[in-house]
Amino acid sequence: MKNIIYEDKDILVVYKPAGIATQTARTCQQDMVSELKNYLAAGAKGKGNREPYLGLVHRLDQPVSGLLVFAKSRQAAAGLGSQVTDGQMKKYYYAVIYGKPKEPAGRLEDFLYKDGKNNQSLVVDERFPNAKKAVLEYKLVKTLMALEEDMCIGKHGSHSKEREVSLVEIRLITGRHHQIRVQLSCRDMPLLGDNRYGSPGSKELSQKAGCRNVALCAYKLTFYHPVSGEKLEFEKQPEGEIFLPFFTSAF
Repeated sequence: MKNIIYEDKDILVVYKPAGIATQTARTCQQDMVSELKNYLAAGAKGKGNREPYLGLVHRLDQPVSGLLVFAKSRQAAAGLGSQVTDGQMKKYYYAVIYGKPKEPAGRLEDFLYKDGKNNQSLVVDERFPNAKKAVLEYKLVKTLMALEEDMCIGKHGSHSKEREVSLVEIRLITGRHHQIRVQLSCRDMPLLGDNRYGSPGSKELSQKAGCRNVALCAYKLTFYHPVSGEKLEFEKQPEGEIFLPFFTSAF
């Protein structure tokens, strides 16, 4: 399976492309859990009729790409799950935002309420019922100017206007529903490709740039091997075209 980054007898580390669900109950829809189960089942042919175990440890939203670790045994699942709970598993993201942060680095703390009916999260007062604290740290990596043809043609002809887009690195401290997307959006730093939390300007630029998925990638993952205890670190450069200008020597 081409998206496997690492595998041993206890764990699987994979890269989930944007647009594919981590897990879904919908029929005829591709998801990582089903693909991995098929992969493990194919490898287990001739070793008995017992279905191979696959433990889902954490998730990424369907429009988000990045690294995921899965457990191949219940012992490994318990060990990895405890690392998620106590914060030993570190998750780092790259995000392409519309605009530029006011500060080059910072820590964002909010209280979020998940509206399950509308599948979105809202920044609320900490006293709001069922509000959960959300914390992340960010660092500006690079800002580029996006040139765009102005559709308004005056007597002097058409002209280009410049819009800033930035790559930021994010360390996720808590793992709330849509956390990165809503925390950055409420500070006028919406992610490109985010139709749910984006601003009119970010949505317009995303459409013209052909950015169909949220410009967010879980590019680095660190944790301790659930059996050996060895510290592991995995990193992969984002594959989406919206990220490419930030990683080419031409810029």
